[in-house]
Amino acid sequence: MVTLTASVVGAVIVALDGTVLTVAQPALRRDLRASLIQVQWTSTGYLIAVASLLVFAGRLGDHHGHRRVFALGMTGFAVASAAIGVAPGIGWVIGLRVVQGVFGALLQPATLGMLRAAYPPEELGMPIALRTGAIGVAAAAGPLVGGALVSGFGWRAVFFLGVAPALAMGALAAFVPEPERPPGSSPVSARRLDLPGAGLLATALVGLVYALVGIPDSGWTALSTSALVAAAAAGCAFVRHERRAASPLLPADVLRSPAVGRALGLLVAASAAMLGTLFVSSYVLQDVLGLDPLRTALRALPAPVAMVASAPASAVLMRRYGARRTAAVAMVVLALGVLSLSRLAEASAVVWAGMGFVLVGAGFGTVMVTATAVVVRQVPVASAGVAGALQQTALNVGPTVGVAATSTLMTCTNAAPGPTLTALAGVALLGVPLVPRLPGRSEARTTATEGPAPVP
Repeated sequence: MVTLTASVVGAVIVALDGTVLTVAQPALRRDLRASLIQVQWTSTGYLIAVASLLVFAGRLGDHHGHRRVFALGMTGFAVASAAIGVAPGIGWVIGLRVVQGVFGALLQPATLGMLRAAYPPEELGMPIALRTGAIGVAAAAGPLVGGALVSGFGWRAVFFLGVAPALAMGALAAFVPEPERPPGSSPVSARRLDLPGAGLLATALVGLVYALVGIPDSGWTALSTSALVAAAAAGCAFVRHERRAASPLLPADVLRSPAVGRALGLLVAASAAMLGTLFVSSYVLQDVLGLDPLRTALRALPAPVAMVASAPASAVLMRRYGARRTAAVAMVVLALGVLSLSRLAEASAVVWAGMGFVLVGAGFGTVMVTATAVVVRQVPVASAGVAGALQQTALNVGPTVGVAATSTLMTCTNAAPGPTLTALAGVALLGVPLVPRLPGRSEARTTATEGPAPVP
């Protein structure tokens, strides 16, 4: 029970931090007299730090224990949050957000690694569903809680929101012993960490994320193009290095699984479509229909509510029909929801738009639970941290790609939401060809690559 609680609380604190910051940024800018670019870097710096370190952090958990890494991540995240709350200037906020991103990278893979180490593969569906549902609650509550805190106490209050629970969970995880490894599993603590591989992968991801974040604001500049070229070069060097490394950062038992690669592709496609759709919807609701941020959040509320409701249902569907059928239907539902929102600009289409948000939330929530369960189940316990890190990386890269592509499409179509949303529905459907390589109903019962682990 401690493992599940820590996993859920850790995921919620990270999700809540991101959503409340979005609401607090305008007040932060006014109070610190910051420019728009500086305010953007409070998010960009965090994202780059997280994306570049996730896989290495997951490997650290595999080597030294996921609860230890989780405890360090939660404690550091809390301290960084409190420091941001008393930061004297925008430079301090940006720097501390990068530090917060480093600790966020430590704790995020551990939230899934702890579950894989503590639950048998056939029982992972519901814990992952509860974790996903809690993230949906955070996504729904974040704008409302953030708005109330900023209105009543100022922007600094949002950074103190998760300090106490993060410190409490960090302390609890630090003093609870790691579960014993199941029989037949091989410890990896004696192996060397692949520091060159970690450096190359971090370079590739930093270049990719930096370019994708900059494209919506500045377009295809020489800097963004150079970043993409550097990312491609570092990525090729990383692949070559991993083939020769004695103890690679990405173990062969992860790379050889076709289901893991397909599930990660599903997460990228679904999150790109989901976040791209929310980006367009926010523009339409505020700039076209003239709604304020609070009313915009309320209009889009059916999406996170449906995501919360779909999470436990996904675990039941996977058990009954298998990951393959569940994911296929979910991707189609997500695409239909995105298409339904193409009428969002019509002031009279409130019910139709609400239905679209419900379908988007239900589809994305189901894909997230299903694909995450496949990724975590298909790897041995010794590589659970890397599996969790790859899942988190997909959920960081996907939205970045989605927002960048959406901004480009909106520019090319003179901000017309219909064609852009149609293209995003196509992005969701790109995931459908990946589904046949996922486990079916009978395979889902026998996907364990190691013996069952003790339940906490």
